[in-house]
Amino acid sequence: MTEAITPSPKPVAAAGPVSTRDRLLDAAARLFYEQGVHIGIDTLCRAAGVSKRSMYQLFDSKDELMAASLLERTAPSYQDALIPAADDNRPPRVRILHVFEQLEALEQRHNFHGCPFVAAAVEIKSPDHPASQVARRQKDKLTAFFQEEAEHGGADNPDQLARQLTFVFDGASARSVVQAQRLDGLAITTAATLLDAAGMAESGVAPTDLRSTARRPPGSCTPPVAVDARPAESVADQAGSQSAEMVRPSPGMDVK
Repeated sequence: MTEAITPSPKPVAAAGPVSTRDRLLDAAARLFYEQGVHIGIDTLCRAAGVSKRSMYQLFDSKDELMAASLLERTAPSYQDALIPAADDNRPPRVRILHVFEQLEALEQRHNFHGCPFVAAAVEIKSPDHPASQVARRQKDKLTAFFQEEAEHGGADNPDQLARQLTFVFDGASARSVVQAQRLDGLAITTAATLLDAAGMAESGVAPTDLRSTARRPPGSCTPPVAVDARPAESVADQAGSQSAEMVRPSPGMDVK
């Protein structure tokens, strides 16, 4: 697994002094994830080393700060931890399962508190809250990633598969927190089962190859039926020739 995985947002690295806005965003992203979105402004400002007056000069409200911290800190960090790089040329199935492998690596860390976007939306409750809207867009991005990979992998119904995979991802994150138990591969195997059901290829097998292979019942020793790829006219000609051969009279036969 990649060592860069982190369940909590990483502060922005800066060449010079960190700005007041950056300090607020870093503190807000960390505290909202670790302690919840209802943490007070005084605690936030104290953690950031910023006065309340300075905070309100930069953000109109705590709600705006919350949304900005999710978008500018949590989202890039979480995406980097989960989504394969654009130049990762592994098969679509492997790229999808990578997300669930990273999720299970994240949840083994002591400071894992589930998906930060689901956690924020559940706590906030209002779907119209600016932070809830950010959270929803980020979840939509994950679903879009799944759908794009499913399309490339030849899934039967990419849209449905993508939504199912997001459902498993969010459910696995929630279960880990609620049950306080390790997933132990459950998220990975459940996602793999969905991929199998959708007809996506195993690693290293092209979707077209998989679908052109004849399927046999489990345990059957009967070889797959060969498909005649010749044009229909050629097959018909041979059939006619064979029929004529069958009715051709043998020497000495009295044909009337």
